[in-house]
Amino acid sequence: MAEVLLSRVQKRFGAVQVIHGLDLHIHDGEFVALVGPSGCGKSTLLRMIAGLEAVTLGRIHIGGRDVTDLDPKDRDIAMVFQNYALYPHMTVAANMGFSLEHRGRPRSEIAERVRWAADILGLAQLLDRYPRQLSGGQRQRVAMGRAIVRDPQVFLFDEPLSNLDAKLRIVMRGEIKGLHQRLKTTTVYVTHDQVEAMTMADRIVVLNAGRVEQVGSPLELFDRPANQFVAGFIGSPAMNFIPGRCMSEGFAAAGALLPLSPTAPFVHEGREAICGIRPEHFEICMSGEGAAAQVLLVEPLGSETQLSLRLGETQVIALFHDRLAVAPGDMLHLRPKAGAVHLFDAASGIRMCADAQSP
Repeated sequence: MAEVLLSRVQKRFGAVQVIHGLDLHIHDGEFVALVGPSGCGKSTLLRMIAGLEAVTLGRIHIGGRDVTDLDPKDRDIAMVFQNYALYPHMTVAANMGFSLEHRGRPRSEIAERVRWAADILGLAQLLDRYPRQLSGGQRQRVAMGRAIVRDPQVFLFDEPLSNLDAKLRIVMRGEIKGLHQRLKTTTVYVTHDQVEAMTMADRIVVLNAGRVEQVGSPLELFDRPANQFVAGFIGSPAMNFIPGRCMSEGFAAAGALLPLSPTAPFVHEGREAICGIRPEHFEICMSGEGAAAQVLLVEPLGSETQLSLRLGETQVIALFHDRLAVAPGDMLHLRPKAGAVHLFDAASGIRMCADAQSP
């Protein structure tokens, strides 16, 4: 196991710069997820750690060694790819043991390591099969087994679950998390799915256009996003953003007035801002207080009800942990739950103090 240290790392493809002087410290044994929209540089960053992409400027250290100019085989890392990258003419056992065989390890050691990994991943009954005889989930387990038999310092995962169906993704992310808890190997995991990142990672790195927007635990990013970009990316369904102005009476949006905490309006009175409210942080006011909202769409989800509503001139999503007897066209009065409002500067998108939360 080892820490991973990136110092002022840059990457250019010709005249296009995709990573901009990035600094990142991944601790020994930590599970870190890299997330961000398509094209943000997360896979490029992972490939630079692996040695599959050259670093334009900056240095990369793994386990205290400067590996910036080393070949992938000399970095003591193992990578699991999105497309599994299995050899179709080899059995499961041969695929899992290939890297050890390539390094000249004794056959007895290879067999022992393969059996050990197969027992962990539930592959013991499949060792004589070929990849074409396996399901998608089984192929991904084989790819993971091939990585862990090497006992590397660092695991690198590049969107390993994106080819699986929704139900299997949930199962496999639990297995990957359980594998990390058992092996305690430093892990860097790239995903476009922020739910994967939230449920699996110790810390999340949110990337945008090759720059780090925020690094923190899943709950830190959820509760205290540094800016509007992070707030909108973390959380499902996504946070609602309502433009307006802070007033002494509350937050004045076009055609609506949202109540805030007693302190927030006075601190920022008269300031233009973006009010951020997560769908699950709305509550219905039975007494008619709060802001009037018209129901546009009702989506029953069994134990929950998701509503699309028009609040003033803004369309918002609200999620309630109840079954609501409402229909399109109905009027509800909403207010944000106490301590659950986020305010962002209208010009910069940087988070402002709101309710009980601090910058």
